[in-house]
Amino acid sequence: MPLIVTLRDLDRAAPLGIDLGGILPHVVGGLSLQTIARLTVRADERPCSFGDLVTLSGDPTDGRIECHGDFSRVHRLAAGMSEGRIDVHGSIGRHAGAGMTGGILAIHGDANDWLAAGMAGGTIRVAGGTGDNAAAALPGNDTGMLGGIVVVAGDAGSLAGARMRRGILAIGGGCGEAPAFELRAGTVVVGGRVGAHPAVGMRRGSLVALSDVPAVPPTFVRGAAWQPAFLPLMLSRLIAAGFPAVPGLSGGPWRQWHGDGLAGGRGELLHPESG
Repeated sequence: MPLIVTLRDLDRAAPLGIDLGGILPHVVGGLSLQTIARLTVRADERPCSFGDLVTLSGDPTDGRIECHGDFSRVHRLAAGMSEGRIDVHGSIGRHAGAGMTGGILAIHGDANDWLAAGMAGGTIRVAGGTGDNAAAALPGNDTGMLGGIVVVAGDAGSLAGARMRRGILAIGGGCGEAPAFELRAGTVVVGGRVGAHPAVGMRRGSLVALSDVPAVPPTFVRGAAWQPAFLPLMLSRLIAAGFPAVPGLSGGPWRQWHGDGLAGGRGELLHPESG
């Protein structure tokens, strides 16, 4: 049985933001429920006891944490997680899974901005959508996601995958402006509509538009129309990780564009050939 964390029904003086960075399966695994309740977290940038905000039950040694309640104002959950699993039965706030190196974060709702920022390993699944800067670089950092898999079933905001270095960000719905902005490497997959200015500044890596024909930047060079062998294999792996199945992918061909020419031109943008 996992450790069950239930957010208390707080009064009108409830904090606007709760930082649960550090509440991780491997941290709480050797502690009693009473000791976990005394751990220090931050609410509106002020330290407080974890037990003042949540009720706890279950087995901390299980390696899993289940979160119940409205976690939309709870930030940095699973940040830095290296092992184990955290399930959020609802939505979650900013910086969820930031800097993860392993384990699984499953969000059975929506995620906010900066999901998986700087993530280096592990798997994140989001049943709903996410905000801006998913898998992107944190302010002051040169690179975003460094490894792992992020699967978002719904829509994503702007700058999805900005400055990614490795890994896969897969978005089942559409996305906002500048996906794969200044991509260093890795793969960004978008199942729906692709926002304006895709892959601007891309150095290497791939932006794959599964159904849309995006507005390709003028600094990209038109390439071949072909059937990439890796694409069905990658999508099978993503579907196993929770990505929505996309009909019609057995067809083709796919149009390849090389870019960004202003950043070396070693990346690629793929979309269905429109004929």
